[in-house]
Formats: sequence, C-alpha cells, structure tokens
Amino acid sequence: MAEPESPSDELKRITAAALRAVAEVPAVEVHYSHESPSVQGMNAYLPTPPRHINPDERRRLRGAADLLAIKLRYHNPELHGRSRLVAPASVAVANALEEVRCEALGLATMPGIAPNISAVLGEQSHRRGFDRLPERTEESLSDGLRYFIREAVTGVATPDSGQALLKLWQPWLSERLPAATLSALVGAIADQEQFGQQVRKILVQLNLESVEEPSQFDNQNQGEEESSETDETESSAQDSNAEDEPPAESDENYEDSDEVADSDDSEDSESEDSEDQADSSEVDEAPPPFDLSLDGVPAGAKDYHIYTTEFDEVVIPTDMADLEELERLRKLLDDQLKPMQSVISRLANRLQRRLLAHQQRSWEFDLEEGLLDSARLTRVITQPGYALSYKREKEMEFRDTVVTLLIDNSGSMRGKPISIAAMSADILARTLERCAVKVEILGFTTRAWKGGKAREKWLAANKQPSNPGRLNELRHIVYKSADAPWRRAKVGLGLMLREGLLKENIDGEALLWAYDRLVHRPENRKILLVISDGAPVDDSTLSVNPSSYLERHLRDSIAMIQKRSAVELLAIGIGHDVTRYYQRAVTLSDAEQLGGALMANIAELFEEEPRGRG
Repeated sequence: MAEPESPSDELKRITAAALRAVAEVPAVEVHYSHESPSVQGMNAYLPTPPRHINPDERRRLRGAADLLAIKLRYHNPELHGRSRLVAPASVAVANALEEVRCEALGLATMPGIAPNISAVLGEQSHRRGFDRLPERTEESLSDGLRYFIREAVTGVATPDSGQALLKLWQPWLSERLPAATLSALVGAIADQEQFGQQVRKILVQLNLESVEEPSQFDNQNQGEEESSETDETESSAQDSNAEDEPPAESDENYEDSDEVADSDDSEDSESEDSEDQADSSEVDEAPPPFDLSLDGVPAGAKDYHIYTTEFDEVVIPTDMADLEELERLRKLLDDQLKPMQSVISRLANRLQRRLLAHQQRSWEFDLEEGLLDSARLTRVITQPGYALSYKREKEMEFRDTVVTLLIDNSGSMRGKPISIAAMSADILARTLERCAVKVEILGFTTRAWKGGKAREKWLAANKQPSNPGRLNELRHIVYKSADAPWRRAKVGLGLMLREGLLKENIDGEALLWAYDRLVHRPENRKILLVISDGAPVDDSTLSVNPSSYLERHLRDSIAMIQKRSAVELLAIGIGHDVTRYYQRAVTLSDAEQLGGALMANIAELFEEEPRGRG
C-alpha cells in the first residue's frame, strides 16, 4: 500500500499542474530548489515551499508559478535576444517591460491570477527594501519603470510595498514618457517584436540607448565582401589563453571559409560609434538620469552583438550532474583539502579574527549604562563628584554585506588552478558565513567548443548576418547563491572538478551577469571578486570578428562597473597579468598562492570604508 502524500508534496504537485495548465505546455518540467524562480528551456524552477506553509506563503508560491507560466506561454526568448542590448541598465529595463507584457496578456485571459502575482511582487518589493528607499538610484530604475508601465498597461495597482518606489520615479518618468509613448506600447502588447521596438524607443527617450536601431549596423555590412580568417586572430586567441584547446573532434563544426572582420572594419565601426554618440545627444535635451557614458564611449560597447541567446543557460550543479556524482566530486575536493588543512585553518582563523575585530573595533565612552569602564575608576575615587562611567563597543556596518566570487571556468584553468579556486571558494564561504557576510559563488564557461549550436544555426543561415558578434552558447553556473548556507551548497562546489566542464570564456558577459545579480541584492555593500587566468577567448566568436572583440567588451564592462557603480570590483589573475583590465587587481605566478591572496584581499576590503552609491 502506497504511503499517503504529505501536504508539502501535494502542494508541489498541484502547483506544478497549475503551472502547466496556465502555460499550456504539458511537457514543462517543474523543479523545486532554493534558487530564485526562473525558466530555462522546458524547465521551470520554483522555490521549495516550507513544510508548514501559511496562506500568504501559499499565495506567493502560486504567484511565482503564475509568473513563470505566462512567461512560458507568451515569451519568445529568441525574439527577445535580438534586441542585442548589453548595458545592464538597458537590459534590466527591457526584461522588466517584457515581464509586464506577459503579465498583461495573462491577466486579459485569466484575471484570477492577479492577486497571486500582486502577492509575490509585494513580497519582492519589501525584501529588496523598495519601501525604504530615500531617493532614486540607478539600480531601482527598472523596477520603478516596471510599476509605472504596469499600472498604465494592466490597470492593476502597485503593491503597497512598491508604492514608495513608484512615487519616487513617477514624476521623472511622466516628464519623459508622454501619453503617446504609453499608447503605442499598449497597442503593441500582442506582438512581441513590435513591443520590443517600442521598448527601444523608451530606452532612447530615457537616454539609456542611442537613437540608432541595432539592425542598422548589420544592414550596412550585408553587401560587404567577406574576408578570410587571418593569422592575427589565431595567434591572438592562442597567446591569450594557450591551454583553451578544444578536443580534435570538435573541428567538424568549422568550415574552411570561416570569415573574420579585418582591422579596417574595426576602425570604421569605432568612427561610426563616435558619430552616433554625437547624433544621439541631439535627440533628447533632458539630462540622463545617471552617468551612462564613459569618456565618450557608450557603456557596454555599442558595437558588441550577440547572434542568439537561444542556447544560453544559467544552471545549478544539480542540473549538470546527479547527486551521486556530485558527492563523488565533493569527496575528491575534500581529499585535496586534507593536505592543506593546517594552512587552510590558519588562513581562515586569521581572516575571521580580522573581520570580527573590525566588526567591533571601536568604543563609546562616558555612557550611563553598558560595561563598567575600569580605566576611569581612579577618577571616581579621587573626585567623588564624578559618577561611575560605562562604555560600549560600536558595531561596524559591514555585516550588511554580500560578496560574489566569479570564477573563470575555462579550459586553461584545468588542473591545479581550478582545484585551488574551488578550495578557496569553499574556505571563503565558510569563513565569511561565520561573520554573517553572505557569499555567492558563480562560474562561467561555454556549453561547447567552437560555437556549438549557435554557430551551427549561423552556418545554416548561410552565414548571415556577416557580423554575427558573439557566436557561442554561454553556460553560467550558480554554485552557491547568496542566501543558501554553505552546508547546503557544499556538495555542488565539487562540480568544478568535473571532466569536460571547462571550455571557453567570454568574460565581459559573465561580469555583467554577476553584476546584475549583485545590484538587485538588498545589502548595502556589494563586493565582486573575479578569479581569472587571462583574456577572454572564444574561437568561434574571434573567427568572425576583430581579434580584440571580446577583450574590448570586457574593458568596457569593467569601466562601467568601476566608474558608476556601488559594486566594489577586485580581480585575482592566475599566471596572467589582469592589472591591464582591472584597477584593483593582484597577479599570482602560481595557483597555490590563491588561497592566501584571496583571504588577504578580502580582509583589506573590510578595513576600508564602503564606497557610497554611485
């Protein structure tokens, strides 16, 4: 006789069935985890419900399921990826407004989902502190605009916890987005492509993008003669990351006539960029909300394109391997940790002492209550008119901090570098967790050597457009989310040691992905620490673009974060000099130095005053 179904399992089953029904996609697989709700292909991820769930939590779970369902039903990832937006502010706004479009279509046919969605949006607003923001910030633009457009498009009121954010942004947005703009957006709700065009116009009106449509750059190059692959591209790729070599059998994805843009094209595109920047300044005389340009060059490298995001993925370790394999890999990591246990313990204890010392490093004196100040007892005895004096330690504010560790998972990290990176990440997560500092551990690589399905799709389209831009499929890995305790995530860290995981590296997009996750965190202080071993390398992309294509995008991404973000950026290079990219960087000649350098630099960060919001 089968065991009766538990209330938690019953709720999971019913929620999954409702998601499939609303999405009208019976084949979608529903998974429950401790990650944020998301959709990856035909997989939907929902938060694991607590064993004893109250009505509010149940409604929020249903709301999260409804949001994923309408996204599956109405959202086309390939169409959305054609926008080729790169600057984080633009991407965040486009993503937020696409969610509003899906919500509007869902509410038109299923008005009953409105309370569920409002419940989950209200909880998100409260958790991210939108009801306590004193002023407009760059990070809150996409959410403020979402609420502003959502009320105009759906007629549904903003949740109470989001009303304060809406009031901050409403006057500013109303001044820049006239009624005609909102009407055009409403009229395009049913057509995602037209809606995307209207969103781009909004980005232009808000000075987040230039007036040029992204397709114009492609059209200018359609009739140009394709050039053969140059020796310069090959030598650049090999010099930057010599060990990033794919298996020989992957060569079948290449054809002898692969094209690469020459240096003249690169110079022409740079001159066109500068002209476009000048033209865009005449479109809207209103000042931009934030400093969105870097020495005259648009943030995010306007000439950086992505051929398709259809095959990109963000995964967690359990998506890549079953529990048995993850436990085996974790045991392998633990075996490598054993010989270093004494060194690890010393480093971890030293870091913890330094952090805790700074957490309570100063005192307040002459108080009426607290700890008795024995140093002032003599004064009380010699001068009876003085009362007893007390003191109290002042806590530093660094407790409200999140640290993201972004680890290069490219092929050249194979062997000792990736093992020590995994060990260091494990130690850092455990140590900072003791000090109440949250840690997120991310990795980045590609799904395939030499372009994979993205390149195959481009070849099937007769190599059009001739300048496809990034031509590979990304794999971004969340080894440990900031909210997950180390004990739950430790098994997944062993995945870094898996054979075949490490492929190519597109650092610029990985950096922007990690940055985007960080800026949406509620903590006041945000630190992003990158571990890499050289320049970005992807043979497929570099074979059809200038040899500096990925490197230039990385430089622009770094410059944007360093100049106008409250995120503190630090890099550690293993065997390669990364100081030419990052203002704050350390270069190590040997991977074995990584643990000590990681601990020392984290400790130094906490000795400094946090940067203010940019």
